[in-house]
Amino acid sequence: MKTSKFQFSLLAIFFIAILSSCNFEKEQQETSLSIDFEKYQLENGLQVILHQDHSDPIVSLAVVYHVGSNREKVGRTGFAHLFEHMLFQESENVPEDQFFKIVQDAGGTLNGFTFEDGTAYFEVVPKNALETVMWLESDRMGFFKNTITENALANQQDVVVNEKRQSYDNRPYGHNRYVIHKAIFPKGHPYNWMVIGEMKDLKNATVADVIEFYENFYGPNNATLVVAGDFESEPARALVEKYFGEIKRGKDVAPMKVQNVSLAKTKKLYHEDNFATVPQLNMVWPSAEQYSDDAYALNFLARIISDGKKAPLYKVLVKEKELTSRTRAYNNAMELAGLFTISISANQGKSLDDIEKAIFESFQRLETDSISNIDVERVKAGLENGFYNGLQSILNKSFKLAMYNTFVGDPGFVQQDIDKIRAVSIEDIWRVYNKYIKNKPYVVTSFVPKGKLDLIVEGSLKADVVEEVIEENKEVAQATEDDKEIEKTPSAFDRSQQPAEGTPPGLNLPETWTAKLDNGIVVIGIENNELPLVEFALVLDGAHQFDTPEKNGVANLMTDIMMEGTATKTPEELEEEMDLLGSRISMSTGNLNINVRASSLSRNFQKTMDLVEELLLEPRWDAEEFGRIKTKTINDLKRRQAYPGYISHLVFNEKVYGGENIMSLPTSGTPETIETITIDDLKTFYSNYYTPNLTRIHVVGNIKKDEVLKALSGLGKRWEQKEVEVPSYPYPDEVEHKTLFFVDIPNAKQSVINIGYLAMAKEDPDYYPAKVMNYKLGGSFSGNVNLILREEKGYTYGAHTYFSGSKLRGPFIASSSVRTNVTYESVQIFIEEMEKYRHGISEEDLKFTQNSMIKSNARAMETLWSKMNILRTMSAYGQGVNYIKDEEDIIRNMTLEQHKALAQKYINPEKMIYVVAGDAATQFEKLKDAGFDEVYLLDKEGKPKELSKELNPIM
Repeated sequence: MKTSKFQFSLLAIFFIAILSSCNFEKEQQETSLSIDFEKYQLENGLQVILHQDHSDPIVSLAVVYHVGSNREKVGRTGFAHLFEHMLFQESENVPEDQFFKIVQDAGGTLNGFTFEDGTAYFEVVPKNALETVMWLESDRMGFFKNTITENALANQQDVVVNEKRQSYDNRPYGHNRYVIHKAIFPKGHPYNWMVIGEMKDLKNATVADVIEFYENFYGPNNATLVVAGDFESEPARALVEKYFGEIKRGKDVAPMKVQNVSLAKTKKLYHEDNFATVPQLNMVWPSAEQYSDDAYALNFLARIISDGKKAPLYKVLVKEKELTSRTRAYNNAMELAGLFTISISANQGKSLDDIEKAIFESFQRLETDSISNIDVERVKAGLENGFYNGLQSILNKSFKLAMYNTFVGDPGFVQQDIDKIRAVSIEDIWRVYNKYIKNKPYVVTSFVPKGKLDLIVEGSLKADVVEEVIEENKEVAQATEDDKEIEKTPSAFDRSQQPAEGTPPGLNLPETWTAKLDNGIVVIGIENNELPLVEFALVLDGAHQFDTPEKNGVANLMTDIMMEGTATKTPEELEEEMDLLGSRISMSTGNLNINVRASSLSRNFQKTMDLVEELLLEPRWDAEEFGRIKTKTINDLKRRQAYPGYISHLVFNEKVYGGENIMSLPTSGTPETIETITIDDLKTFYSNYYTPNLTRIHVVGNIKKDEVLKALSGLGKRWEQKEVEVPSYPYPDEVEHKTLFFVDIPNAKQSVINIGYLAMAKEDPDYYPAKVMNYKLGGSFSGNVNLILREEKGYTYGAHTYFSGSKLRGPFIASSSVRTNVTYESVQIFIEEMEKYRHGISEEDLKFTQNSMIKSNARAMETLWSKMNILRTMSAYGQGVNYIKDEEDIIRNMTLEQHKALAQKYINPEKMIYVVAGDAATQFEKLKDAGFDEVYLLDKEGKPKELSKELNPIM
């Protein structure tokens, strides 16, 4: 067993531009962050990395296998991702569906993900559960193969196929990556197929195929294990040896060679998209593999041509030609090859052929305007700042160490990584532009709405896209072989016994401080000195509640226009100043609040707050930018209307809140109301409703209270008070009938289900107890509805239930996206499970709820933003930080009788609204006769629709 110790120092050098006439000078400042880690290798080849961090009483376990979709074979695609799912199901010593439950019962969280080049699994738990997750993770690494059965495979095949439907098939532009990869990478290339795999391959997978894949790639010698967090080294090493040391070495896995590709000629392809409402163009060039010098320079090129007001793509496509509302370019560098992409969603009715021409015009603009030192330095500032933000959580640190070890063989590569970013020069950017982009062949895809072929790029050929045909649901009988006792792989100790966890860490609440500015604004904060970062959040109450139905969307447009410069700074100047500080400032509008959020280095907090003050008190009211914002908002809304989930959400809110409550309308407005709004409407809104009296400020990070108050003193003195009351709206009558609203989405591959009613506000004494009550129904992965709809039936990728109250009453919602041909069955399962839940749960389920919710508080205060959420809750509801203890008491003291009484009071499927967005042609006839008191068929706009005689239910 080889052991070595390393320390890498993350030395970030940020450049602050000081512009004086024509001079540009760099002020170099250094900030150091040291991270210790220990790396060694077990006899079986497993590489182990230990990183101690005692900031929070938690530990993370991350395992990265060096196997992704690039290790698959033609005709057997999607296996790496399918296998990721199967490893959560059961192993020889962990019973079926217990993996999630055990981790959640310990107060932890877990998941996994697959990408082209690897597969990763992780758990984050209170520190007392470290041995538990070692046991779980080692069992699926070395004690899994004998649990691969026909039933287990069939179940996860269904789940993965539903994930494919939800993530790709049932949304606009979902097939785009498939078309691009097929066009760029030749048949047999490891990137010719997508990670999710092809539908026919997923359905045809056999147990023998899966076992072969496991034996080939899932040995400890093809994995990296990272243990990070609050533990001591020697006991952790002993646990690693106990649980992982006896696992047999797997087959040797030969490293794959870089396989960059080139195109002999440009390929132009189109697809008529069933869901798209506006056209989208993607231009893609083959580029370079990850960690190559060219990949770093291509990252810079992508940002320079697309990000911000100075970017050539923005100037030409957005500002001058009004072809789109946003531009996007990125370089995706993978282990074996890379892709450089420009993606443009067109404004309504704009031709993709014109967009292609405009992109080339943008390249000419880049060459004419050239690239400045300031352009390069602002990209560096943003990328380097990202390193700090990426190190806030122990899980992110784990993955950074694991990924570097997996792909470059050195967990300490982070220093070289940032050095390579810092080393990129203007000459490097021009070099990769000429090498990969300028006058080089590319693939361009045109995805357009049905019947809009006049909008495709000229000369495009029809792409070969396989659309799933909706068939009748056929329940397959379970194989009897699964009843056989699982053969156990020999072990030096009894692995069937779950390790004892010991005493969980107690609740360790952060210290908070409170102050008032001169104008009465309350400021609350938490000092946290782990990283040189500060998070700032200003909350202005009212927002959407001040909208009117006729001018709905004014509040939302306000936060857009206020980011477009100040009285003394053009939008471009404001953006550049933020970039050179390495700061981010954003504004957004929600139902209840307007939010101003800023993230900065500690040393730049004062300058960042000066910009926030200027944004709030000196708006520019730029008429030209206002016109672009309106166009962008209208086109964004039309794009959203292509998503079945968004359509279902709109209809559900409308029906739940009723026509007289502003919450029945979307915060963003509608295309029709946005058209009517003028810049004078925004000025009136600002004058009437932007006031300190409705404002709260929260600050978390490496900064002291007196420094915060000094930075905010100008805002406290200059922003004058104004008495304003937030309006209230009537709530509808209580739901007394079981009512179905079926929204027709022709040819939908999934049905989006939202079931619920208008429940409580968060300040209702029953709200938090009801949240606790709901946990086992659908508040976690181990909730009843998810275990049945996903794990048992394979109908969906996930199912949930939750209460969503705030200062206002919010709905109880039960939701899922299910495959189309089980819509009726899925709705019935929701009804049955809610009805059963009203009759009470077991002592075991109540204990699981209590353990999961209480113990998880050890993870609830790790990052700056998680601490920020605590402050926001405190200020919104007038609570002290001890509200978390009060919630724990509610959980701890809940009895089975109280749980049952709450369920009977707040979960009644006979008095709920059912909104289903799906394919009426095949699903409506069956569902409408499922015992509803009232049934309505609606179109995509939520308007009544007659049932067409041409509709053909599945036979």
